[in-house]
Amino acid sequence: MKLHELQATEGARKEHFRKGRGLGSGNGKTSGKGQKGQNARSGGGVALGFEGGQLPLFRALPKRGFKNVNHVNYAVVNVSSLEKFKEGTLITPALLKENGLISKEYDGVKVLGSGTLTKKLTVQAHAFSKSAEKAISDAGGKIEVL
Repeated sequence: MKLHELQATEGARKEHFRKGRGLGSGNGKTSGKGQKGQNARSGGGVALGFEGGQLPLFRALPKRGFKNVNHVNYAVVNVSSLEKFKEGTLITPALLKENGLISKEYDGVKVLGSGTLTKKLTVQAHAFSKSAEKAISDAGGKIEVL
């Protein structure tokens, strides 16, 4: 089979129905809109969520929650996962992504202090927890805040 031989399966493609094409078509004259009224007019109909003047549901339900516009979403890495790198390595967010420790950088990378670190590493990240700072410095490494 070649690309030019491809065809849609039978019944997959349906011709659109042409409304208002005579009484014999079964959908002529008023074209399925009934007799007069708001919905028969051009541009007619009601707004989304309109309930005929009754208080709409989205206004009747209470508002919930709060969205902090200053929220910073970090990609998180634990100190224990840095153990896989060789001694003296400069660890950057790009290197972490390359090695699959983070999938996306989000608003930055934060290093947390879970686990132990035995190698002397230089770690560049946007934020560090206190325990991560202590673990890296205790192992003889350095931290650099981006």
